[in-house]
Amino acid sequence: MLTGDQAVIADKVAQQVGITQVKADLLPQDKINALKAIPTNEHPVFMVGDGVNDAPSLVTADVGIAMGAHGSTAASESAAVVILKDDLSRVAKAVSISQETLRIAKQAVLIGIAICTILMLIASTGIIPAFFGAMLQEIIDTVSILWALKAQKMID
Repeated sequence: MLTGDQAVIADKVAQQVGITQVKADLLPQDKINALKAIPTNEHPVFMVGDGVNDAPSLVTADVGIAMGAHGSTAASESAAVVILKDDLSRVAKAVSISQETLRIAKQAVLIGIAICTILMLIASTGIIPAFFGAMLQEIIDTVSILWALKAQKMID
């Protein structure tokens, strides 16, 4: 956790949310330097902030998340994601939704590739006319899109 708050406050918050590494009393430039020092194998990195002093860090992180209910406009405009209710559990929910969405998207692509491969092998024998093969491709695309729509259920 990188914060400009005092160490006592930062440690208390970190303990409540399960964060083990805390750097407190940081200036905006200190946060940027800390973000840039994170090894590439530990990316993606996201930063959560709500103030003007967090805006540069939100831009520097791979994903900037602004707490927008009481936060500054600068933070909200700098972030890739804005959470409208100041509730850290919403950050965890957003991460969970994005991980599940990525998993479903990969499944949709693999399903499309698998069906296409099977149908191309069948088509290579000449059993399927070209026009019918083109129509099957549209069906495959539709199946992949419908599978990907499973991600919508997570948001509702």
